[in-house]
Amino acid sequence: MSQPDHADATEQGAEHAFDAGEVIIGHIANSAPEHPILYLPAIAGIDFSISKHVFMLFVVATALFFLITLTVRRYLSQDRLIPSGLMNGLEFVVEFVRDSIVLPNVGPKWVKTFAPLGLTFFFFILGANVVGLIPIFEVLGLVDHTILHTGEHSVVKNIIHGGTTATANFNVTAALATITFISIIVAGTMAHGFIQHWVNLVPHGLAWPLYILLIPIEVMGMFVKPFALTMRLAANMAGGHIAILAILSFVFIFTELFGTAIAGIGVGMVVSVPLAVGINALEIIVVLVQAYVFTLLSSVFIGMAINVHH
Repeated sequence: MSQPDHADATEQGAEHAFDAGEVIIGHIANSAPEHPILYLPAIAGIDFSISKHVFMLFVVATALFFLITLTVRRYLSQDRLIPSGLMNGLEFVVEFVRDSIVLPNVGPKWVKTFAPLGLTFFFFILGANVVGLIPIFEVLGLVDHTILHTGEHSVVKNIIHGGTTATANFNVTAALATITFISIIVAGTMAHGFIQHWVNLVPHGLAWPLYILLIPIEVMGMFVKPFALTMRLAANMAGGHIAILAILSFVFIFTELFGTAIAGIGVGMVVSVPLAVGINALEIIVVLVQAYVFTLLSSVFIGMAINVHH
């Protein structure tokens, strides 16, 4: 082979080389604008097309609505209202969130007001996290690659493209945190009045020069709370998936490095698969912990606006 031909072959090989970073981002990030699941016309310059993560939000919300509604209706239709099965577990979660998370923070007077918000946060985040662990679209992609062979812009390709875990999207977690931010203001206003809520941001009875320092700090603290909620949930949910995909990428990296699939399969069986299974097991714990932490911190922040201690 001549030198120019060798150079062309090298360039073509580089173009088709496995890019671990691109694969990881493709399985974590939202679907690209050119791959919407449902295209909708833009209004005032805003694209309202249904992306992968928006689609997953609808899926989670719909699944939770029917699961909880049907479970409760089946329970209420019994002659003897004795919870069992799924209703037993649902009752346990409701009582746990209400009595162990919301009540200690907002107090008995406001628990009925803010328990529904805490339950909505917990169930929705837990549902979105759990759905992100189920390899539905990975299996669909494998079927499409081996059997269906659909076009680049087909509905199947659009559904496959992008990550499954909506709570790994900072836009989604920012929206949830914004609800908490608004709830803090609403809770403080309901408990103390609109003006007094803002007065309560800083301690009372201090020398006036201190307020020059404290007021900007407390105002910044108002926005730090939702920012922390946003970053904590999205980063934790994305981090686990990135780690799993990075470890599984060793299979393809070693295959290309040694020029044989045996090397990649060997690394996969010995290193990648056991580590990925272990991290995936930890992810099951993470999905529960992150739903709990977000609900707990939201309740704490709302309780701080209601129960002023200075």
